[in-house]
Amino acid sequence: MDKIILVRYEEIFLKGLNKHVFENRLIKNIKQKLDDLGSVRITKSQSRIYIESDDADFDFDEAIIRLTKIFGIASISPVVRIKSDYDEIRKTSLDIVGDLIERKSYKTFKVESKRGDKSFPMSSPRICADLGGYILSKFPRLKVDVHNPDFILYVEVRENTYLYSEIIPSVKGLPTGTGGLATLLLSGGIDSPVAGWMIAKRGVEIEAVYFHSYPYTSDRAKDKVIKLSEILSEYCMGIKLHIVPFTEIQTSINEKCPHEYITIIMRRFMMRIAERIARKSGSLALVTGEAIGQVASQTMESMLVTNNAVTLPVYRPLIGMDKNEVIEIAKRIGTFDTSILPYEDCCTVFVAKHPVIKPSLQKTLEYEKPLDSEKLINDALSRTEVIKL
Repeated sequence: MDKIILVRYEEIFLKGLNKHVFENRLIKNIKQKLDDLGSVRITKSQSRIYIESDDADFDFDEAIIRLTKIFGIASISPVVRIKSDYDEIRKTSLDIVGDLIERKSYKTFKVESKRGDKSFPMSSPRICADLGGYILSKFPRLKVDVHNPDFILYVEVRENTYLYSEIIPSVKGLPTGTGGLATLLLSGGIDSPVAGWMIAKRGVEIEAVYFHSYPYTSDRAKDKVIKLSEILSEYCMGIKLHIVPFTEIQTSINEKCPHEYITIIMRRFMMRIAERIARKSGSLALVTGEAIGQVASQTMESMLVTNNAVTLPVYRPLIGMDKNEVIEIAKRIGTFDTSILPYEDCCTVFVAKHPVIKPSLQKTLEYEKPLDSEKLINDALSRTEVIKL
């Protein structure tokens, strides 16, 4: 009897002749994620992935936690693998059920069976009926409930037989590294980490750019963004964070541009700097946490003006979402509590009392002329700090 982890995927099924590319990348990511826990053996069979280790101190519980944060995995089960012998199936079933009812106050159950190996002499319905009756005879306190059982004993008869009672959901999506590279404009707020997570769920590797306005924003704000990047990196197989000094750019804009336009001009500078970093790293797009109408700089007209500052495509995964929907995801992925820490980011330092809601591109370009844009951008880039997480 072997203790192993069963990994399931969903969307990869749809990849046809390219399916193996996604499977192989997923296996590579799993190996990387579990590398420091000890040696692992990963096998693939009948669109399932199996993980096992011969190390006596391999931490299966920690491995399962990490697997739930790997894009491309739909669900995970700790399983017991035995040979496909019905007497062995019966015996092992009693061990699993006995352990469950000892640890938990379960009263009802059902058996679900899949027979992938058609040479096995019993059909799936017969396995369910016979095994259910056998369990009832050994544990009289249990009852069968096919509609809403306290637990389900799953029996999968394949090249071996796999028994388990738990299906743990994971993040689904596509394996990181199958969708190219994008650069995320990451603030300390709720939205941008969620946007990064959502684009990463599609298999996209992400780098992040944070604009820091010391001393107007404290180093605690910087530490907050580093922490958000660390949380995202657990899902994204690591992140490179670029911390851009933005104080001189903001003060220059504040001094030389009409006050109602400072936010939109500031956003254009952020986009230009992010694009420079993105092109150097080979990113194919920029990603922001904007949603239509959420703030003045996120109207259709404002986004048109900010988009004009760059030539790379700009992806906005949250574009049609409301705040509550974003908060729900932030809580689920673990970024919310960090995002709401009361440390201001650079976007809250120089805020116009009455920001323009429908900016004119022509006026924006005119108002930017007094700024030495190239010098400001190059100076900021030359002092950019890079952290690998």
